[in-house]
Amino acid sequence: MFKGILIEKDDSGQTVALKELDDSMLPAGDVTVRVGCSTLNYKDALAITGASPVVRSFPMVPGIDFAGTVEASDSAEFKVGDAVVLNGWGVGEKHWGGLAEVARVSSDWLVPLQAPFTMRQAMGIGTAGYTAMLCVLALEKHGLRPGDGPVLVTGAAGGVGSVAVAVLAQLGYEVAAMTGRAEEADFLTSLGAGEIIERAPYSEKGRPLSKERWAAAIDVAGSQVLANVCSEIRYGGVVAACGLAAGMDFPATVAPFILRGVTLAGVDSVMAPKARRLEAWRRLAQDLDIARLEALTHEVALDDVIRVAPDFLAGKVRGRIIVPVSG
Repeated sequence: MFKGILIEKDDSGQTVALKELDDSMLPAGDVTVRVGCSTLNYKDALAITGASPVVRSFPMVPGIDFAGTVEASDSAEFKVGDAVVLNGWGVGEKHWGGLAEVARVSSDWLVPLQAPFTMRQAMGIGTAGYTAMLCVLALEKHGLRPGDGPVLVTGAAGGVGSVAVAVLAQLGYEVAAMTGRAEEADFLTSLGAGEIIERAPYSEKGRPLSKERWAAAIDVAGSQVLANVCSEIRYGGVVAACGLAAGMDFPATVAPFILRGVTLAGVDSVMAPKARRLEAWRRLAQDLDIARLEALTHEVALDDVIRVAPDFLAGKVRGRIIVPVSG
């Protein structure tokens, strides 16, 4: 038996509770992991509250990432005792995820825990931080370098945004942090942001082309925010788009792309191939200041995750939420 959060659904609606689960309930997979630490992400909060239909099959254990120790393996790639990390691959949506003491998954979805990170630190980074690094890699692939000009990060006080600000600052970029929470200015400055940008003007309908301002941007918002950000990118610049916190729509024109040669680079963290994942984690170990990582994170007990999930969706949570699972 093991403890985990279970989301169930029937004709009367969705229920969610922390329950004792039996090993026989675990889904198929060639590696069984004792989960040491998981997280609460935006998608997890949507699943737990039922605010959006992200869960594709029921019953479901949420938790889109975890770090843990291999307890059983039919894979030549991993042996009992190995420390591993999982991000994405539909866990917590189509396959039982990390907000439980035990997980059984495909070995193809796992990567080794990257030194020097502990499991807690790896989950302090989590899917959000790993996504942030994928965005930084996308900017670099386009040719962006620190001397090219300021880089804007939207949703900067959230999980993806806060890690993106910290990594870009560590790499020597001039970073502008956009947020709708003025009270987070000191926090964002401590991560390395040189300028705080108010979100509200970017949420309103803007011009197809505005004054050139940013060499590049990392966007987690989508919708009108992304459209306005694209309109301010300098000639030949790039935007790495990885989120839809403000909506799935994109009310823009082609003007930035055909008149300024702006590139809109989509970043997917869920199904990214293993080679790209390994590179992202290698770079996080190299370019993310572990001391700054502590400022991004706080802990929530597994027993409290269901209670905290609505606060996450209401924008009351800064940075990353770590969920210690097994001792």
